[in-house]
Amino acid sequence: MKKDINPSKVEDVAVAVVKEKNELDQEIWNVYLINQKSKSIENVLVSSKGYLTKINGNETKTSALRHSIGNVEANNYVLIEPIMENVFGLHNEYWVSFFQNNEMLDKKYIFLAETIKEENLINIPLINKPGVMIK
Repeated sequence: MKKDINPSKVEDVAVAVVKEKNELDQEIWNVYLINQKSKSIENVLVSSKGYLTKINGNETKTSALRHSIGNVEANNYVLIEPIMENVFGLHNEYWVSFFQNNEMLDKKYIFLAETIKEENLINIPLINKPGVMIK
């Protein structure tokens, strides 16, 4: 029965969109998975997509991308993908799945349209750069 299934809650795992500089000193944005747990998470898979439905019913979608990240050590972070500023006007969804203690866990992290912008930037833990984070 569905009521008998009690999946564990994902805690201390975050996704952040971080503002950085590349080797040519140009501003770029990258998406990171941050493991703030005291244990590593294993076999991490991330699915990403962007979408938006306007009031008039017109839909805008990006391609769905899938990333096999592998293991992420405790108190560490890993690059998921670069992100272009022209998709900040869309809802950007990252669906993260991983194993911990022989249990599969997953969580969706959704950056709503127009929330990735300068006035929402904070210092991202472990990375120590400005960005927007969902925990």
